[in-house]
Amino acid sequence: MSDEQQAEAAEDAAESADDVEAEETEQEATDGFENGDFVKVAYTVRTADDDTVVDTTDKSVAEEAGIDNDNYDFSPRTIIIGEGHVFQAVDDALVGGAVGDSGTVEIPAAEAFGEYDDDEVRTVSAEKIGEDDRYPGAQVQIDGQQGHIQTIIGGRARVDFNHPLAGEDLEYEYEVVAEVDDREEQAAGLLGMYLQNAPTVWIQTDEVEEEVVVESDDDDDEDEDEDADAEPETETQTVEKETLYIEATPQLTMNQQWMFSKQQIAQDVMGKLDLDRVIVQETIDGAGPMGMGMGGLGGLGGAGGEDIEAALEDIDIDADELADELDEE
Repeated sequence: MSDEQQAEAAEDAAESADDVEAEETEQEATDGFENGDFVKVAYTVRTADDDTVVDTTDKSVAEEAGIDNDNYDFSPRTIIIGEGHVFQAVDDALVGGAVGDSGTVEIPAAEAFGEYDDDEVRTVSAEKIGEDDRYPGAQVQIDGQQGHIQTIIGGRARVDFNHPLAGEDLEYEYEVVAEVDDREEQAAGLLGMYLQNAPTVWIQTDEVEEEVVVESDDDDDEDEDEDADAEPETETQTVEKETLYIEATPQLTMNQQWMFSKQQIAQDVMGKLDLDRVIVQETIDGAGPMGMGMGGLGGLGGAGGEDIEAALEDIDIDADELADELDEE
């Protein structure tokens, strides 16, 4: 074999080795977590300078830091890697990982809640602040911006509109406790991120009747022009819809995030889990106050053959006086 042939053979061998190494590296990457995977993460976030606990899923850590709350769910959080549910640096650390992985990620202020901006501290009229919130430290919302009052003198208030953690470097300590494959658990986890406490949910396929447009088989362009302004022909068909049911507990119905953003939250969950619709199901317990059910007023409304006036008499209310009072109002 000539020197030239030997050189070519060596070059081919080197390229082959590089290809094998690249394939192994790619295989390792695909074996671990990827963007779009659902994982359950336990974490504690602290400020880098003084170890102040900012957020945690560990109840004992919260109790030690004095930020525990009986109404808060301290269970590990379900997130989707790469969807911005955690800081970008944490997302990056999770990609390629596995259940049981743990670590601490440094988050500079600029990548956390931004640098502190002196221009975001402004003086506003105290008239824009409710009377009950006119004191230093109060959290207020003015012209759509959230802030806290630094000082208030007379009719003027000094309000800091920076995020409370602006300018703070953070340390994100985490452990991946599980990969979440069950879609109902995925849905509960997504809702829990928005609402702090995950409601009871279930997914089922429902058969629903709906009107659908009937496609015309007529390809005649002239007929199509004539029918352009006509109402499309429809027919009722039974279709299957994959439905996420959410139990509307009192805690859910009173949750402000849910009250103001339920449409956006539902759309996000449907998009992430490829669902057709969301139904919020309310259950009313038959046992009301004082042990009375819905019929606790002795047949009010005609139950049992009694009319409204007779029912009112049974509970010592004069129907004529009540009618007169309503007329006066």
